[in-house]
Amino acid sequence: MLPDFMPGLELCRIFYAEAVRPLLDDAYPGLPHAAARVGPGSEVLGFDTPRSVDHDWGPRLELFLRPDDVARHGAGLSALLTERLPRQVRGWPTNFEPADARVRVMTATDGPVAHRVHLTDVGSWSIERLGFDARRVPETVDWLATPTQRLAETVGGAVFHDGVGELTALRERLRWYPDDVWRQVLAAQWARIGQEEAFVGRAAETGDELGSRVVAARLARDVMRLSLLLARRFPPYSKWLGKAFTALPEAAGIAAALHRALAAGDAEQRQAALCDAYEMAGVWQNRLGVAEPVEAIRRRYFDRPFPVIDAGRFAAALIGETPGIGAIDQFGDSTDLLENPGLARRIMRAAIAP
Repeated sequence: MLPDFMPGLELCRIFYAEAVRPLLDDAYPGLPHAAARVGPGSEVLGFDTPRSVDHDWGPRLELFLRPDDVARHGAGLSALLTERLPRQVRGWPTNFEPADARVRVMTATDGPVAHRVHLTDVGSWSIERLGFDARRVPETVDWLATPTQRLAETVGGAVFHDGVGELTALRERLRWYPDDVWRQVLAAQWARIGQEEAFVGRAAETGDELGSRVVAARLARDVMRLSLLLARRFPPYSKWLGKAFTALPEAAGIAAALHRALAAGDAEQRQAALCDAYEMAGVWQNRLGVAEPVEAIRRRYFDRPFPVIDAGRFAAALIGETPGIGAIDQFGDSTDLLENPGLARRIMRAAIAP
């Protein structure tokens, strides 16, 4: 029987304070380190629930040492944790099985603990997670080649101790895009809307009601991601996109409009509700002052009877030229791509090469 659910970040904080830190202080007194729960995991974004307990959730930790200390002490420290960690913390097992499997589950044990304390250094961890060493100032290609899910996982979560300061500095460095990159990804997001905004009505006009609904859903997703970008939040991947979007107080009206669009029984209502959302997003961008104001009012799609916002106008106001393809997850959404930092960087470099 497991105890009542608690947020994973709180459990990990307790795990560090009550189980890991005492062993460090005893066996490696004064060892400079940082302890955090960052990287993959629903608890890092604050979206974990009792359902999360069934895999890859529990007393976990990223323990960052200096590179020389990883080489000198890493194996011994991991062995120490295996032998001396308590087998549970607040009733939650610290042992995960199958050991070394990709997906692991908390499992009670009477023997050594197969722990989830990841021993690493800040540079190696950021290269593994992001594809570049984020101890330096990122270049434009670094920002664009890194999926927003991974950026959210890097600046989310919690740092429980940082005796070196390197991890804290990295997280602050990656807190949000530089203004020029921000405008670029905003422009690309508006451009995506502009590519399909007239198709909701056109598909329905041909008798393709299913197609009209599919396009509306795609546009709703693009507006949700746009809203997060306007709010300076890295959009998470699809499982958590709605949670992150609806948590934005300033997006309440947009959320209501998207609900109407997706529930609408005919294309006219669907288009009208989407245009409500576009207009509110346009007003939001104007309010931010990141570009010259654009009239946020719907209009006809050329001489066709389909209302649109003409989203390309907002993109042009942001960068004053034809929008690029934006960040990696604005033009590619395959998991095989977005979970491979090296591949993402190669594709991004090719995409922006002169």
